[in-house]
Amino acid sequence: MTAWNVFTDLGFICLLLLIGAFLRAKVTFIQSLFLPASLIAGVLGLLLGPQMLNVIPFSEGLSDYAGILIAVVFAALPFTSQLSSFSKAAKNVVTTWAVSQSVVVLQWGVGLLFGLGIIALIFANIPDGFGLMMAAGFMGGHGTAAAIADVYGDQWPDAQSLGMTAATVGIIVSVVGGILIIKWESQRGNTAYLKNFKDLPQELRSGLVRPERRESIAHSPVSTMSIDPLIYHAGLVLGIAGVSYLAASWLSGLGQGLSIPTFSVAFLAGFAVLFLLKRLGAMDHFDRRLFERTSSSSTDLLVAFGVASINPSVVLAYAGPLAMLLIFGVVFIAFFYFVIAKRLFTDHPVEQSIFLWGWNTGTVAMGIALLRVVDPEMRSKTLDYYGIAYVPIGFADIAIIALLPVFVMSGLAWPAALVLTFAGIALLGLARFTVSKPEVETAAPMGEAIEPSRG
Repeated sequence: MTAWNVFTDLGFICLLLLIGAFLRAKVTFIQSLFLPASLIAGVLGLLLGPQMLNVIPFSEGLSDYAGILIAVVFAALPFTSQLSSFSKAAKNVVTTWAVSQSVVVLQWGVGLLFGLGIIALIFANIPDGFGLMMAAGFMGGHGTAAAIADVYGDQWPDAQSLGMTAATVGIIVSVVGGILIIKWESQRGNTAYLKNFKDLPQELRSGLVRPERRESIAHSPVSTMSIDPLIYHAGLVLGIAGVSYLAASWLSGLGQGLSIPTFSVAFLAGFAVLFLLKRLGAMDHFDRRLFERTSSSSTDLLVAFGVASINPSVVLAYAGPLAMLLIFGVVFIAFFYFVIAKRLFTDHPVEQSIFLWGWNTGTVAMGIALLRVVDPEMRSKTLDYYGIAYVPIGFADIAIIALLPVFVMSGLAWPAALVLTFAGIALLGLARFTVSKPEVETAAPMGEAIEPSRG
């Protein structure tokens, strides 16, 4: 594999991203599904690539890009987190953390239990870690699927195709299911800020923003006479990811059988660099929004490359058990939305729960996209609460993703599944005690101001 192979792979996938954006803008059916351009590009890459029609000559290293890009995404995470004041909404933050952390832990736990206790009884020779594909695809998305596959390495090479397939199904369930839920909730008057589903602006459907509604993506903190601001920010993130790969490789070589994921090292290294920059007062010379663009661009490429690299023969070999697992996952998240989340989120039950739905079937980005449909001006403060709550959740995610496959490969799948399930139930009990009284607001159509009631 040469540098030109990388160049042509990137060129083809970027062309497919542009085609995906065009199809989203012009095809009514695709607009109705709210599918992101990256997912459309990935599906086109799979259909036209070597695995199927062989029209696009992707290189043999196509499946390697996901592992590289997830390291870039995790390296950027510390620079894109927004922390608000905890004291302003302490109880809501604790509830957000407890509910969110519980569903994350439960997805790993009950998914693993379902794989070990149900699927393994019906289908022979199913790996112990098969149940991890539910959370890896749904809650984690293509990034976590790539990370789990990275931890497994050569011990279970099928993990990447299965995880990417689960993540692709998850995004479709996230968007299509989320839109159906929003439509259902708005028709019953349960949404605080969306009066009528038909009021959604066209730009949400087409993906194109009208000239009068366009906003600047960032402000450059450096002069272009010195360095371009995009490479200035992306260079820092890519540098952290590159050094993290070398560090992870060195650490993995210290012991036989030791495997340190690059993405986890990149995440910790990102925080270390952020801490150093803050101590030196250098963060004033960076713009968080440009870090976000680096992360988002890497995520788009990750989704597109991840879907395009799916091996259909592997998916077909696991078709029966994978379908069972994913159907179980959809039922579980739907149950959590309607029966648990909406009862524990008393402030803005639909707005906060729909964000949780999008995140736990697709990605955080899908959760934000659905939240913007029901709360376009972010009056519910859902992201403010989540921004603080994500700090412990993020570290827990890293620990679970890095260690859980190791426990499973070590023969500890059942204990790990039981511990995670009971921990998730305990967190739900904690969440029940943190529920606060809802803030009373008057619903109004989108675009109209909402005044809080004064008593």
